[in-house]
Amino acid sequence: MPFLPAEKLFSRSWFVSYVLILCGTFILAAGFVLFITPHRIVPGGVYGIAIVIHYLTQGMFSFAPNGLPVGTVAVSLDIPLILIGIKILGPRFGIKTIIGSALTAFWVDFLTSLYGYEPLVPDDTLLSSVFGGVLLGVGLGLIFKSKATSGGSDIIAMIAAKYTRMPVGQLLIIVDSLIVLFGLVAFRDWRIPLYSWVVIFITGRVIDYLLEGAVYHKSLFIISDKYEEIGQKLLYDLGRGGTLLAATGMYEGKERKIIFTNVNRREMILLRSYIHSIDPNAFITVFDASEVLGEGFKPLKD
Repeated sequence: MPFLPAEKLFSRSWFVSYVLILCGTFILAAGFVLFITPHRIVPGGVYGIAIVIHYLTQGMFSFAPNGLPVGTVAVSLDIPLILIGIKILGPRFGIKTIIGSALTAFWVDFLTSLYGYEPLVPDDTLLSSVFGGVLLGVGLGLIFKSKATSGGSDIIAMIAAKYTRMPVGQLLIIVDSLIVLFGLVAFRDWRIPLYSWVVIFITGRVIDYLLEGAVYHKSLFIISDKYEEIGQKLLYDLGRGGTLLAATGMYEGKERKIIFTNVNRREMILLRSYIHSIDPNAFITVFDASEVLGEGFKPLKD
């Protein structure tokens, strides 16, 4: 079961978590109301299903002539899924996921009552897909930062994974793709799944950016006979540390020294230039480090 740390009631972390949920759900709802729902885009999840049901029920009920409210339909699907998930998978979701689900539904229906069903950009579905995906990604990213989950199709994928032993990531793609195809069948328009996959892709990239940050740091493995000089450059000129690893070359069987270090992009350019000047035969492997935690970088406690 994933580790969900308990937060003391009314502590700073508790307050920050619920502010993130409040802001995240509002931004998520704005993305649906302003960009996604008016263009009948179906971006997976329970809100994809809710959007389809909303349009299919237009004119069916006197109390909802425009169709069943998207938020109400979504929460009516989401809450039972969360409860089923808790029963089958254990209490890995927590109260924050339930609150986040309810708040998202409230904001969606509240903003719809104020704004209506007209798109913010009426004649450009692609632009709406891009900005809708950005808002959905920002909203979900803030919710995830609060240690809540998005519920919905995530839970379906987790339950299926328990019984099929397929990876959750693959099952989530399958579940969301089926929901997108449900939109195709309902609306009979091939543009719907194409725009929907654009939204899903952009949403995922924005979530990754928010959770992992922009890649400003590089991890380097440096193999050089001049490792002592390079170490001095790191320590005294760049103010960075490193780890000296003992290794054996496979081709000649010689003992070698490898420097492992983390630097930012500017420091990497300076270090690479310096290494080239003292040892043109050095070998450097560079990796993007999405996050570096510890002294000299981002504090581990954050």
